Amino acid sequence: MPSHIRVSKYQFSGKTGKIRLKRLGALMAAGLMLGSGAHAQLSWPAVTRQNKPWARWWWEGSAVSEKGLSDVMHLYKDAGLGGLEVTPIYGVNGEESKNIPFLSKRWMEVFDYTLSEGKKLDLGIDLANATGWPFGGPWVTDADASKSLEFKKYDLQKGQGITAPITFKQEALVRGEHRPAVDISLIKDPIRLNGIDNLQKWALDQVRFPVNIPLVALMAYDRQGNATDLADLVDKSGHLNWQAPEDGYQVYAIFQGLHGKMVERAAPGGEGFVIDHFSTTALGHYLGHFDSAFNGSSLDGLRGFFNDSYEVDDAAGQADFTPGLFSAFKELRGYDLKQYLPELLDKNNTSPEALRVLSDYRQTIGELLLEHFTKGWQNWGQQKGKLIRNQSHGSPANILDLYAAVDIPETEGEDELRFKFASSAADVMGKPLTSSESATWLQDHFLSSLADVKKAIDLYFLGGVNHVFYHGVAYSPLEATWPGWLFYAAVHFQPTNPQWKNFTALNEYIAHCQSFLQSSTPDNDILQYFPIFDSYAKKGRSLLNHYDGMKGFEGTDFKANAEWMNTNGYSFDFISDRQIASLGFDGSNTAKPIKSPGGHYQTLLLSGVDHIPEQSFTKILDLAKAGATILVYNHLPTTVNGLSDLDARQKVFSQLLASLNFKATAGGIQKASLGKGAVLLGSNLADLLQQARIRQEQMGVKGRLGFIRKVYQDGHYYFINNRSDSSFEGYVNLADDLDNSTASGSYALFSPMQLKSGLANVKNEGGRHAVFLQLRPWESVIVRTSDKELKGEKYAYTRPAGPATALTGNWKLTFNEGGPTLPKAVTMSRLDYWTNTKDTNALNFSGTATYELDFKKPAQISGVTRYRLRLGSVKENASIWLNGQKIATLIGPDFTLDIDAKLLKDNNHLAIRVSNLMANRIHYMDKNGLVYKRFYNINFPAHDAQNRGKDGLFTTLGWDIKPSGLAGPVTLTPLKTTP
Repeated sequence: MPSHIRVSKYQFSGKTGKIRLKRLGALMAAGLMLGSGAHAQLSWPAVTRQNKPWARWWWEGSAVSEKGLSDVMHLYKDAGLGGLEVTPIYGVNGEESKNIPFLSKRWMEVFDYTLSEGKKLDLGIDLANATGWPFGGPWVTDADASKSLEFKKYDLQKGQGITAPITFKQEALVRGEHRPAVDISLIKDPIRLNGIDNLQKWALDQVRFPVNIPLVALMAYDRQGNATDLADLVDKSGHLNWQAPEDGYQVYAIFQGLHGKMVERAAPGGEGFVIDHFSTTALGHYLGHFDSAFNGSSLDGLRGFFNDSYEVDDAAGQADFTPGLFSAFKELRGYDLKQYLPELLDKNNTSPEALRVLSDYRQTIGELLLEHFTKGWQNWGQQKGKLIRNQSHGSPANILDLYAAVDIPETEGEDELRFKFASSAADVMGKPLTSSESATWLQDHFLSSLADVKKAIDLYFLGGVNHVFYHGVAYSPLEATWPGWLFYAAVHFQPTNPQWKNFTALNEYIAHCQSFLQSSTPDNDILQYFPIFDSYAKKGRSLLNHYDGMKGFEGTDFKANAEWMNTNGYSFDFISDRQIASLGFDGSNTAKPIKSPGGHYQTLLLSGVDHIPEQSFTKILDLAKAGATILVYNHLPTTVNGLSDLDARQKVFSQLLASLNFKATAGGIQKASLGKGAVLLGSNLADLLQQARIRQEQMGVKGRLGFIRKVYQDGHYYFINNRSDSSFEGYVNLADDLDNSTASGSYALFSPMQLKSGLANVKNEGGRHAVFLQLRPWESVIVRTSDKELKGEKYAYTRPAGPATALTGNWKLTFNEGGPTLPKAVTMSRLDYWTNTKDTNALNFSGTATYELDFKKPAQISGVTRYRLRLGSVKENASIWLNGQKIATLIGPDFTLDIDAKLLKDNNHLAIRVSNLMANRIHYMDKNGLVYKRFYNINFPAHDAQNRGKDGLFTTLGWDIKPSGLAGPVTLTPLKTTP
């Protein structure tokens, strides 16, 4: 196959274009295929739109037009974006007449236009299945809205009854983005009767009307815990015809409340209650509204649908009930939850039985969310031939299973271990893509540079992400007054941002990285068990726990082990009980015999686990019997989970424990041989991993160099990132286990920012191959290893051939574009930021300016092949022009560039075009009362408290002028190419 042909991981078949997700295994070395014989050619993968970064695309008020859409989509395409995710949100003050109600006929017209324009421009399009988040809207009735469990408890003595009607009236509640919230007397019930204008103006987040809610269970319990169902003894007026037969009775009345959560940041036409995520009926009705809107539209050009996290309980109280809960619980757990309401609802009851009931309740809720919402939605998308992309974090369920149920798991945030929950599910279950909502609130508004974004993106790559979505781009007509329409919580990736001039460089960097990361499969060694049932069995402030990364696992061995492995060079994925059931043993793979649907692993690690289903423990020990090595940190599990059929299940579990006969080995590790394999038990994780011969990448120790290792047809890809402000130079050991010699022809380097590549310098250190790396601060490199000899040029390593020469003289500073006013040109005898000039217009200026200097070529030094141009301090990024030719764009954090010596003439002209932040111009607007915060709903809050004004909104009035421009020093250093 020619090296330039990409192999897509999505194969299309049939007239409907239905997507079949297939892991292509050995063929996933797209663009880096074998040459003839035993040699492989050195080449970059071809870049597709899927490799490029995509962006969340907010349609504020859905106030879009065909011309406006075309205008901005061309800009996005030219900037290097590969796709867009349409998410309608709240509108813009003064633009109400342009608003288009969500899913209306006109809305579908502009959406269909977007799809057709996307096809023309080769921009992929996804669509959020809601406006704002979570799923909800005006078509969601009370019956389909999220529910809460409310209860009353009565203590009775012998002969006593309950004289008052057994009813529950919800207290009125209104929460919204505005303080104070609108009076509930002004809000009509049902919500949809209030009209779009009012709902946009009110920005409601949660509404509970003061109404009586239905009684769904009435149970009496004697002192021994024996239960009596009293529901049939309640008349229509709510009176109970029953008296306690003896002292000490407790009666629990369970009511089905309306949780009242509404769609956050809803677009016009999308305001309303959030759905009941545990009800298949509610989901069917909800998606049916989309089916009706889509009727007559082919959706050709739409790749998939998106859900922006769970977030139902970002409100007062919890959505912790559904009409089918009791029947579902009995079916799934095998006993009647109504028999154990005191154990579930009494917060002071911490008996083993009460904790097991609580665990079963949480497990049931999680399974309903998985089956009734996540899988139901996935099936709906699949029937349309579309992908489903989901943010599962924050859900009251095992998020590994939720992530695994969809086509593309998506994460967010700034924590590498948080990312690994999404990427682990993809890795274990064979999902080709893990996406990320990227660069959300890196700093407060207008303060984040492209360098900040790059550092954040690199961390996503290290966490297993390979499909970046910026957060994000707001649709803004080109004619809108600067800074245009903005979103409230984002790094502003807008064409009005001066950094847009150099945005393409970042996008090309990401595309080249992802061309490797998407054309390979994970090569992690350890499956770390996710101890969800330990969490399920712990009392908390509320009935449900919500899972998001390591939140809730503070102080556990699970978290401590994950953190230690992540900073000590070990590669691992998290795994759930449901995923353990899918594991098999592959005896043909002696190095990594544990096989999941997505790959192979060396071992499975239990980190101080207490509760585990006997089925999972059985499967784990079966893997050991087949020949696997299982690692147990600190102690063996102590019990099974839950209350269902406890005695029988505990008996099975005890027999499994009894089958382990541990004997002491070296290093304090205990070993239980089991069949062809073994279980190792110890309290020192390093010793456990060493005895199990788990690979350790030395470069990952202490976190100086971050890495992720992936496998392709002939070897491995390493994405390596220097996570420091200092340069790195030296040999790095690789645990890639190549079968061939240590010849440099089997190792190649690809610099995705410098776009240079070549064969690496390699030596053997302690029986391992070591590759020589030269990395600038925060620089990344792709190392390609190959079992076949690679053919190509040597990588251009360099070393200084002489001292640096400062480029001095009269620098001419010219302001090219920006505002509010273009400052006058100035000549500087000493290079400096333009904000250090005396021109007031320069202090207020956000845009692009050019620093120019004529200089002579440094004195000739023998053997010099390149010169290193170092710009020094740049605020914030720059494009470099030498003798009228653009030679590079530098976005930082490092601002150095190696120039071919042949490009230098005896006399040279250097032009450095610097683009700064939006901050100084926004500061000017705030000082002069110029309005840019003109949005409905949340209307531009501050991320940091110190940037919050008297009106509660974001302000820059407390800021100093942000340094902008080029302060240098600019130097040239002669370089020689090293062998």
